[in-house]
Amino acid sequence: MPPIDSLRLAYAEKICDIAGVRRHALRDAFATVPRERFLGAGPWKIVQLTGQGQSGQGSKASTNYHETPDARIEHLYDDVLVAIDPARRLNNGQPSAHALWIDAAAPDLGESVLHIGCGTGYFTAIFAELVGATGRVVAFEVDPTLAERARACLAPWPQARVETGDASTIVGAYDVIYVNAGATHARTEWLSALVPGGRLVLPLTVHARLSHSPHGTGIVICAERVGTRWPVRIVSTVGIFDCVGARDERAEAQLRKVSSPAAAAGIHTLSVEPHARGEHCLVHVEGFCLQ
Repeated sequence: MPPIDSLRLAYAEKICDIAGVRRHALRDAFATVPRERFLGAGPWKIVQLTGQGQSGQGSKASTNYHETPDARIEHLYDDVLVAIDPARRLNNGQPSAHALWIDAAAPDLGESVLHIGCGTGYFTAIFAELVGATGRVVAFEVDPTLAERARACLAPWPQARVETGDASTIVGAYDVIYVNAGATHARTEWLSALVPGGRLVLPLTVHARLSHSPHGTGIVICAERVGTRWPVRIVSTVGIFDCVGARDERAEAQLRKVSSPAAAAGIHTLSVEPHARGEHCLVHVEGFCLQ
């Protein structure tokens, strides 16, 4: 096996082990996609984290960058955040956290994925590997510069397409909707686009009181579209930048009460049908109710 292949395989095995992921397809995807393609020329500014839960677009931990001593790609093949725009503290995220969340979404060959908040497209490429040539990945990135970078980086994966925008206007139906930014609720357009049996992975975050930071903390949920009340499970904690167009002050006030892992344990289902708020509604906005 060539040295670069051995390096990527060791990296894939390490991050899947940290995440507790056993799916061989996911390990193989991380072992195949060249992370350096999405990060520009080195040296790079990186952050070493302990524990999981820091997503791709940013985190508070990104205030503590250190620069790699050289441009050897070995520095990228570890469970580290890598700056894609250090001035704004935007990063390519913690691989083990994404491995955990992607595993929860469980994309399979031939399926369709909507990836919201793709950055430069590294994890979009992981999805493209998982769904294969017969699948489809549509990624949205609100930042035009990052979206253009992602299009160029994803050229080897024709099954992946990048759109510039906040995913408020989407076309088609999807087996997986993967949101890589902190929301207070899922937009109606996203919920409507999820096929029966489809999976939604969504970070739900709140801000520190009196904070004006675009960064929040909370939980990542995975909801499966089954019937009218979708089963929900808590995947992990999270620290992540805000999702444009998917934040509501009323929802955040309600979400604050269940944003810790202990409190979130009371969340079991997601109801998207219109109804009056009742005693079992923990976070209730129009078209999105966690119960």
